[in-house]
Amino acid sequence: MGYYLTIKKGNGGTSMIYCVEDEGSIRDLMLYTLNMAGFEAQGFASSEPFWDAMKKERPELILLDIMLPGEDGIAVLRRLRSSPVTADIPVIMATAKGSEYDRVVGLDLGADDYLSKPFGMMEMVSRIKAVLRRANPKAAAPAVLSLGDISLDPTRHSVASGGREVVLTLKEYDLLKLLLEHPGQVFTREHLLSSVWGSDFIGESRTVDVHIGTLRTKLGAAGRQIQTVRGVGYKLEV
Repeated sequence: MGYYLTIKKGNGGTSMIYCVEDEGSIRDLMLYTLNMAGFEAQGFASSEPFWDAMKKERPELILLDIMLPGEDGIAVLRRLRSSPVTADIPVIMATAKGSEYDRVVGLDLGADDYLSKPFGMMEMVSRIKAVLRRANPKAAAPAVLSLGDISLDPTRHSVASGGREVVLTLKEYDLLKLLLEHPGQVFTREHLLSSVWGSDFIGESRTVDVHIGTLRTKLGAAGRQIQTVRGVGYKLEV
């Protein structure tokens, strides 16, 4: 099943991100997270369908697992960097935890960044955005997110409620940012845990409830905009 990552450029165009990962459950989670973060992406289980897609459309960025069946990620990266058509496409490698040799080889071949498995989904999204900013330094600064009396400035990493600056922890900030990016959308506790704390988080969904509670308190009257959907999770409304 394919997903597409759409990134708005200053000229109004769109870009594609390819995700090459042979483990279906991980690939689906990566694609789902990218989609929920406002992106779209297309996934591939091996290099063969990836190269077929490359003939049709050049992606903006490639997420590339090293351990692939057949042609592995290192070989794919070497081919990408050896062709003038694909040499400048940003690539983020996914490596096994502690696999220093693979990381070194990948970086030496021209990988722009790497993720060590198991990695959190929010880290993945953050690294993608960072690499894209470096690849396109003239891109416009991210817009301020606002809904009702709540506003969040990604550039300044600041939050205001009713014109009053609010100091949040990192997790509270990430939680609010995710809700602001998708106003009206209902998020389950499990999805919030995976997106904000990472898929490798060991704990209870009660963690989300506690952070939502403190977030509401800090936002004051605007905290009422974070609504509980009984038996499901939370959403942000005006």
